[in-house]
Amino acid sequence: MPTSSSASHSPTLETIRMIEDFAREHSGEYRRRAMWSSLPRKTMYQTFKTVIDYLLESNKIAIDAGGTVCWIFDPDLTRHYLAREDLRIR
Repeated sequence: MPTSSSASHSPTLETIRMIEDFAREHSGEYRRRAMWSSLPRKTMYQTFKTVIDYLLESNKIAIDAGGTVCWIFDPDLTRHYLAREDLRIR
């Protein structure tokens, strides 16, 4: 049974990790389209956009006004600030 061309493609975990690692290692170096063309393995642009949307929603990356992709996820820093009593909401 053929699938319709409008069905979205779900990226594999391997693809998500590849893009995530690349974004972390090259934070602030690439705009979205340039990043896609510089990945170590080629992926469909639609799949790449799906992963970028996921990374944005999960607050792992941010894209500035110029379109540059920056890695912002830092669990150690988050734990540090969550442990501070003076930053608690009362």
